[in-house]
Amino acid sequence: MSAISAGDTAWVLLSAALVLLMTVGLAFFYGGLVRPKSALNTMLMSVVALGAVGVLWVLVGYSLAFAPGTPWLGGVRWSLLHGVGSEPNAYAPTVPALAHAAYQGMFAIITPALISGAVVERMRFRGYVLFIALWVLVVYAPLAHWVWGSGGWLQRLGALDFAGGTVVHVSAGVSALAAAMFLGPRRDFRRAPLAPHSVPLVLLGAGLLWFGWFGFNAGSALAANGVAALAFVTTNTAAATALVTWAVLEQLRTRKMTAVGAATGAVVGLVGITPAAGYVSPPAAIVIGAVCAVLSYSAMQLRARSRLDDSLDVFSCHGLAGMMGALLTGVFASKLANPAGADGALAGHLGQVGVQAAAVLGAALLAAAGTVVLLTLVRFTVGVRVPMHDEIEGLDLSEHGEEAYFGGDVGSFAGPGIALGQSVIVSHTPAP
Repeated sequence: MSAISAGDTAWVLLSAALVLLMTVGLAFFYGGLVRPKSALNTMLMSVVALGAVGVLWVLVGYSLAFAPGTPWLGGVRWSLLHGVGSEPNAYAPTVPALAHAAYQGMFAIITPALISGAVVERMRFRGYVLFIALWVLVVYAPLAHWVWGSGGWLQRLGALDFAGGTVVHVSAGVSALAAAMFLGPRRDFRRAPLAPHSVPLVLLGAGLLWFGWFGFNAGSALAANGVAALAFVTTNTAAATALVTWAVLEQLRTRKMTAVGAATGAVVGLVGITPAAGYVSPPAAIVIGAVCAVLSYSAMQLRARSRLDDSLDVFSCHGLAGMMGALLTGVFASKLANPAGADGALAGHLGQVGVQAAAVLGAALLAAAGTVVLLTLVRFTVGVRVPMHDEIEGLDLSEHGEEAYFGGDVGSFAGPGIALGQSVIVSHTPAP
């Protein structure tokens, strides 16, 4: 086994801190997109994952995901991080095993927090906390083992997921869709303005997400090496391309570029490149960013005309972009970019696309089934939906007894508009 590298260890620990910052960025991003009466509740849905999932990861989560076990689930020998210490393990041979556990723990924290964007302004907070705690153990940990764990069945199949396209974004996106359908729409969905109350918060959140994503993707090299540099460059390239593509789509449709649209486009590009970051070239990242932006933008237009209240379009942004990124990884992956990866369809290995599709399908089925079962359990224990009067009053006061904005009514008189970059229709008139 290789000796511990101070440089690699420092990079992995720094990357873990960057991924933790992403959860705070997500809180700002989501918080700015909702109405002021539930802004604090929405932000806390992300922040609470730092505590609930952080504890569960040490207790048993890391063991279920990464300890030796079956092709379907890790064992329990690493519970309470027993045997996970300063020596490296097979996952990261040049850094302490504890560094790997800490880094992966940050992924486990942000993933269920992503789901919250689909259920904001109507879900009981205690029900949400119970749900994400169970979801990490029932959905996330097994899926992480399938794709990244030693002996996982998707890992054996040869599925490529450099930093979490299937493990994080497909699972969270599909679970968000299932949760939105399970809870039903907000009482005033399509009846009242649902415009973002603070676009500056949205931009701040998107900036923190973009910054932290370098730890998310480049850190997944688990070493300070050329693959990390490649992932860093492809990550920024895809995000930049998706932002520009989103702006062009807005110009073509409405002749206006919106700040929320720019932020959303960047996030979509970051999602799309995540599974491919360390396996493809920068030119491929341009294609991935553009394709994912067009797909997500189009899906959000269709969703806005439906009765589905995926409040912040988590499925369109994370689920669909994650799926497309995973499939395009099977197209553009090249051993010239990363000898430890695989060659994709453009290199003559069309079967890699099929392997990627199997990984997407497996992740989606586990996420959908697990979410419905867990929400049913939560409904019959602590409840999932707030009463109508609490929803009308706002969840900040009813669920937490405090407000995001004291003595004011910030954003409550925002006129009919379109949130998420001209995509979520909140007026009764059809979009132009």
